[in-house]
Amino acid sequence: MTRDEFNSFCGSLPATSHVVQWGGSEVWKVGGAKGAKVFAIGGWNAGGAVLGITFKVSPLSFEILVEQPGLRPAPYLASRGFTWVQHHAEPGLDDDALRDYLAESHRIVAEGLSRKVRRELGLEG
Repeated sequence: MTRDEFNSFCGSLPATSHVVQWGGSEVWKVGGAKGAKVFAIGGWNAGGAVLGITFKVSPLSFEILVEQPGLRPAPYLASRGFTWVQHHAEPGLDDDALRDYLAESHRIVAEGLSRKVRRELGLEG
């Protein structure tokens, strides 16, 4: 997945915002201006090769994914007990699977927002 494809997909999800931070990483958040929470982080080198795409998963998905070639517990986040995975090398995930996990990360993180905020953002029934 290219940087543009990553940004386009993450931007297509509801109630998202984007910032470049942490040394040039593409950081995507869900939620309001003050309470937005990160659901995806992407990094690419100067030549456009992916350095890592990081996303939140369920505990079961974490256990399965970190055993797959090209995936690992996300540096920093997983070491603190969070269930975040990083796609960092081939074969990793194909683009369709990566999009599915990014959408699921968005859903998981959005669930952590208050019901009031989810309603205000149109994320709840």
